[in-house]
This record gives sequence, structure tokens and C-alpha cells, in this order.
Amino acid sequence: MKPTLLVLAAGMGSRYGGLKQIDPVGPAGETIIDYSIFDALRAGFGKLVFVIRRDIEQPFREIVGSRFAGRVPVQYVFQELDDLPGGIPVPHGRTKPWGTTHAILMAEGVINEPFAAINADDFYGAESYRLLNAHLTSSNPDYAMVGFILRNTLSDFGSVARGICRVDEHHRLLSVVEMLKIERDGAGAKNTDPNGHITRLAGDEAVSMNFWGFSPAIFPQLRVEFAEFLQHSGQELKSECYIPSTVNALVARRQANVKVLRSSDSWFGVTYREDRPRVVESIRALIARGDYPSKLWT
Repeated sequence: MKPTLLVLAAGMGSRYGGLKQIDPVGPAGETIIDYSIFDALRAGFGKLVFVIRRDIEQPFREIVGSRFAGRVPVQYVFQELDDLPGGIPVPHGRTKPWGTTHAILMAEGVINEPFAAINADDFYGAESYRLLNAHLTSSNPDYAMVGFILRNTLSDFGSVARGICRVDEHHRLLSVVEMLKIERDGAGAKNTDPNGHITRLAGDEAVSMNFWGFSPAIFPQLRVEFAEFLQHSGQELKSECYIPSTVNALVARRQANVKVLRSSDSWFGVTYREDRPRVVESIRALIARGDYPSKLWT
């Protein structure tokens, strides 16, 4: 059975200033999602599931989903604020989504095979998909994560959130800590926490860019972790349940093993609108090198 690609595209794009998931960056109007799906299909993935919000469903289906409807099975699931277990009420005044753990959990009813979960606005590179597909189709029962080098994932235009990883000699994840305000600092980087405490980073740390490989066994684990998050933080207006933090908790309790796959591909993404020209230029360079056709879908 071919693995599924789960695309997390429900983000509001608040820092970018628009629906960056459907902003074209390729010469024929392709989005970053187009390149991700192109890489996934040629690596051997066999189904697409998009996590979106209902208020962007129509433009998303027309601009993005319509490209793939005749090429591969496509399904949509919706991440909504009020889709909570046990009828838990949404705190008054909350508008922020519940985070990537909640987003992945929304796909439980439509995924019954190994799957990869990606951000819609991150370009991970063809090798990353080949590595993860090989893992998901092997007999290895471990979950997996594609790791990237921190300094290669930073923006020149503001802070970013990254999962900082510790990995053992067998390439298994020991911990991943989500840092939410990382920015360049000379040759390295620094993170500033909500209390103003600064953590200095060398820049060569392995980081999670939300490129995960799971089996369906992850879903009941996510339900437990998300319920615990709601119990402790569910009444806060801006708290989010991030998948790196959820995986970290599972690893710490020895309820999951995670293989860290290292890709030599360059990562790039669009956090701020000012990042877009670099993405366009990088894609043009890859096309010139022969890695991609000038028009992905014919």
C-alpha cells in the first residue's frame, strides 16, 4: 500500500499577510504545494489529504485541489475551532487554530495507511520525500522525521518557530523542543521566550520542519495528548498544541521511537511576504539545473 501525503494547509498566514498556501511561486503559476506534491508522487506516495479551513475551501479546491483530481485520490478534512472532543466549549474570544497536533488528528477518519505530514508552505526537496517514502514502505515500525540544519531554515525578515532536536548515535530522536521566536544572531541564532529569556543556538542544530512520517497508530496517541493539552491550556486564547511537542512527550515516555532522516536538500519556505522572492529565485535555479520541468502539470 502506498503511503498518503497529509498536507497541513489550514494556517491563517497572519505573519505573511494572506493565504500564502495558494500564492504562486513557479513560472507556470505553481504553488509550493504543487512542488511538494510533484515530489511526493514521483517518490511513490499514492493519496493526498488536505487539512484546510472551511472558509478557504472554495479557492483552495479551485486553485490547488483541481490540479490533482484526475491524477491521484484527493480528500479534504477541516480544522475548525469547535471540533473538540467531548463537547468542550471554545473559549470566548479565541480565533487562533489549535495547532498542528489537532490538524493531523482531523485526518483520523480518512487515513488507514502510513502517511507523511507536511506544512503547506514549506519546500522540503525531492530527496526528503524519497527518504521518507522508503522508511514508510519498509518494515521499520518507528515513526520518522526529516531533519534540516537550523541556519538553513531561518528567515532574513523576522523570527520563526522551529523544533530543536537532540539525536542519538543511532539517528533516533531523543527530544524536540519547540522554540517559537528564533532569529539570526551572527553566525548562529537565538530564541527569545515569552518571558524575554534568550537561548543562544550554534546554528547547526537539527530541526524539525514538520515533515513527519507516521503509521495510523499515531492517532489514538494524538487524541490522548490533545485531550491533556485542552485540560491544561484549553481556556487560553493563543496556546497551540504543536506536533513536535506532542512527539517529544511520546518519546520522553517511551511510547514512540522516531527515526531522524537527514536530507541534503535545501529547505526553503514562506513565513513572511518578503521571503517570497527568494523562493521564486530558488525554484528557478532548480528548474535551470534540471530538477523540475518549467511546467509541472501538463
